[in-house]
Amino acid sequence: MRLAIVSSGKGWQSEELKDAALKRGWHVDFVSPRAFSISLPSFEFYSLESDLLGYDAYLVRSIPIGSLEQIIFRLDVLYALEMVGKPVINPSFVIEKTVDKLYTSMLLSREGILTPKTAVVERFSDAIRWYKLLGGDVVIKPIFGSNGLGIMRVDNEDLAHRIFRYLELGRYVFYLQEFIPHNDEDIRVFMARGEIVSAMIRKGSFWKTNIYQGAVPMAFDVPKEMERICKRVFELFKADYLGIDIVFSEKGEMYLLEVNGIPGWRGLQSVTEKRIADVILDCVERRISS
Repeated sequence: MRLAIVSSGKGWQSEELKDAALKRGWHVDFVSPRAFSISLPSFEFYSLESDLLGYDAYLVRSIPIGSLEQIIFRLDVLYALEMVGKPVINPSFVIEKTVDKLYTSMLLSREGILTPKTAVVERFSDAIRWYKLLGGDVVIKPIFGSNGLGIMRVDNEDLAHRIFRYLELGRYVFYLQEFIPHNDEDIRVFMARGEIVSAMIRKGSFWKTNIYQGAVPMAFDVPKEMERICKRVFELFKADYLGIDIVFSEKGEMYLLEVNGIPGWRGLQSVTEKRIADVILDCVERRISS
């Protein structure tokens, strides 16, 4: 078995996957999406001048931030690999949906799954109007991004004017969500092949609850209603594995915040007996044999 881990760096998750794969006797290489190239009509693929087609599967661990053209190109290469019969995990269409927060929000809203009220606009004046309509306490997110980076809470109108002007000058889209008070904690549910593998509460020191930003993980038993909703989401995205982020409001309402098609699990592994890297590699084996 020859596995390409598609990643822009060798972080903890990628090294965990490599170690678990080597223990299975697999050959593993890291392949940077920043170095992708493709030649048509021959469908020749390269990364750093090495042939990309010499692998049995491609496990995507990052789609680096870049220009719109760069992101589209990297996704197109993954689609092209699938066109020539190569398994990509997660599938390209899953990654395309989940890297785009707006598209994810639209899918969840169409299914009637409760998410924070959201407005996405381009003009400064519309952003200010929606800031007020959403209660004067919003979270601004980049449409593409992860690990809580670039996410800001704005609960002051003077601050809103300054930040929105900056975003306008940078030609950013305004992605605004009402802020849901949540006791500085959220829940990450990790699913594979339609079943819940593990879950944790992430307790933060402030409103951001990413492990990357210092939140503390605690084991969590998923209640039946949450499990039912998570399984609906998994079926909706048709992924091999997913991370699903949930918060409870102060009124006890359950909101689904994000669906992650390239989820990290370092914090989750610390409260889980099963090795999650092996669960993901099981997904790879299943895709190859299907």
